Amino acid sequence: MKHLVAKIHPQDNVLVALTDLPIGTPVTWDGTTVATTDRIPAKHKLALEFLAPGDPVHMYGVLVGKAREAIGVGGLLTTANMQHATDSYDEHHQRRAEWQAPEVTKWQDRTFMGYHRADGSVGTSNYWLVIPLVFCENRNIQVLEEALVNDLGYARRKSYQPQTQALLELMQAGKSVEEILATDLHSAEINQQKVKPFPNVDGIRFLSHEGGCGGIRQDAQTLCGLLAGYITHPNVAGATVLSLGCQNAQVSMLQDEINKRSPNGFDKPLFILEQQKLGTEETLVSTALRQTFAGLMQANQLQRQPAPLSKLCIGLECGGSDGFSGISANPAVGHVSDLVVALGGSVILAEFPELCGVEQELVDRSVNTATAERFSSLMKAYGDSAVAVGSGFDMNPSPGNIRDGLITDAMKSAGAARKGGSSPVVAVLDYPEPVTQPGLNLLCTPGNDVESTTAEVGSGATVVLFTTGLGTPTGNPIAPVVKISSNTALAKRMPDIIDLNTGTVIDGEETIEQAAERILDYVVRVASGEEVAAVRHGQTDFIPWKRGVSL
Repeated sequence: MKHLVAKIHPQDNVLVALTDLPIGTPVTWDGTTVATTDRIPAKHKLALEFLAPGDPVHMYGVLVGKAREAIGVGGLLTTANMQHATDSYDEHHQRRAEWQAPEVTKWQDRTFMGYHRADGSVGTSNYWLVIPLVFCENRNIQVLEEALVNDLGYARRKSYQPQTQALLELMQAGKSVEEILATDLHSAEINQQKVKPFPNVDGIRFLSHEGGCGGIRQDAQTLCGLLAGYITHPNVAGATVLSLGCQNAQVSMLQDEINKRSPNGFDKPLFILEQQKLGTEETLVSTALRQTFAGLMQANQLQRQPAPLSKLCIGLECGGSDGFSGISANPAVGHVSDLVVALGGSVILAEFPELCGVEQELVDRSVNTATAERFSSLMKAYGDSAVAVGSGFDMNPSPGNIRDGLITDAMKSAGAARKGGSSPVVAVLDYPEPVTQPGLNLLCTPGNDVESTTAEVGSGATVVLFTTGLGTPTGNPIAPVVKISSNTALAKRMPDIIDLNTGTVIDGEETIEQAAERILDYVVRVASGEEVAAVRHGQTDFIPWKRGVSL
């Protein structure tokens, strides 16, 4: 049954509107009835008790802000009458060692069809990478893409060129501006899907970026670590790397980072070419083409084989969040996280600016003092660096977040953190460190969607669960990014980018647990090769983080 409002935690003193509530609407929760004194838009919050200036506002059972001014019972919480606030935390606080793992009997014998690598990891895809070590090689990367993608059957795009031709014809026929604006145009699907000579290779991915030189030496080291994470990734069969030769990100630096991630030896095909050694562009490109083609022949020899769900590494991400994200999509993904951990798999919770306010919970869930201290140290250093440049975690919510009910960073963070479920924190990673053990891993990244997704995959995520309340087309070059809508309206409005809808929880049609099992069932299919929307659209976003202040 659909309710008008929801109270997320027993200690909360606010309610969430599940639908638009006119002034004077009586709403009831747990036997308490209040009448709205303002118009409360869906996804926004109303006070369950009188709040005097300075009074705390609790949501998800944690402090998410304080009243700037008096807010009456049934009143709307806004950026004008409420401000960001969080509780302090202590990494030496008594930790909770116990964890009640969910029942996973029905999943215990499930498998996915993945690509088994020599190091024991299993990929959900099989890609070849073409990577520049420095931005100077971006043009040559583009030349290689033009030479390879179409003829090898990997091109896919929607063409709007016929619309331009139609508009030209209308203008030439003497149509007015008003008539042209009223014309209904349709895009045309250009089918460039030729027969693929390498059916076991999912695609060739070209990772252009703006790094590798300039900046500081640490930028180059970090970039090489990220690129090494992609080269050694379970979803990657091999790589072609283009180097100019004189840049900060030297080939030796990349090789060192690859060796760190391959302690037992790196055995994938890897071709590294330096333009300043080879000479002409034609020599560089022709050599790269031959070597890449040979690498694809090797990569094509691998076929999907059954693998247990313990081999999954799931990245957890949110973007374009709304006031429903924290009560539908994120907790559903959180339950998926717990299921995967209980099955022996790995999950990655990132976006440190969006863990502001829930630090104590994550500290308490850390498996030991060293893990808790590392998380605390990274969080404090990140927060201090933001303050040092005149910003702060309190500036994290975007205009879209605020418009849809997330009016403080702590409110946004408390909902975002629910993607991590309830399992113990087994490791805290600093970007771009790799995941090395099963369980819940915390990864220091910005809250920026693409920077964080890029980082999670670089650390080993083979599938990314991406929740959204406003809609975003974000994808990744080598890992499928599953888009999960927090509300049904979005799923209906943007069906071309949304894979799954958890608005069913808001609509009273499904429980969190039921939605989670539906998501995990879909993950198994995706891990076995079923295409997600981002892959169908060719959405391959890749933005390395330069470790500057990014919220």
